[in-house]
Amino acid sequence: MSPQTQDLLIIARRYCELVEGLQEGDRAPLAKINELLPRLHAAMTALAPIDEGSFDPAVDLDQRFELFSRLHRLLGDLDPYWMEYDVTPDRQEMSGSLADDLTDIYCELKNGLTRIEGSQDADRTLGRWRTGFCKHWGQHVVDAERHLYSLSARDRLY
Repeated sequence: MSPQTQDLLIIARRYCELVEGLQEGDRAPLAKINELLPRLHAAMTALAPIDEGSFDPAVDLDQRFELFSRLHRLLGDLDPYWMEYDVTPDRQEMSGSLADDLTDIYCELKNGLTRIEGSQDADRTLGRWRTGFCKHWGQHVVDAERHLYSLSARDRLY
């Protein structure tokens, strides 16, 4: 396994640990996620295309909803954010959700880590990660990075 791949796996494991460790009232893991997401983004962008995998949309919807609900509750007023195209006069609707972003990233990474740890064939999983990142969850990384940066700039992560 290349050093780049090993670094990506370390980042993925750390991200999952941070999400699993989020507790009510403790924003320190969010600050660490804020620091880690750019590294995840760079590692995924640097990952060479691998023909071994295709996008794998198979998901456990109950598990995903349970995690989303927990994160949504824990994040409270830090969860919603405006997307660039949101323009409403009364500003009642916010379409972005940090809980949704963190959940989608987590589920993709956790699923891949489980596959890699259960077999010796990392190429297929890395290919799926790369394809999924380009087609779906990479946008969640970018949105979460932007929102966490904004929260950090306003001293709301500490």
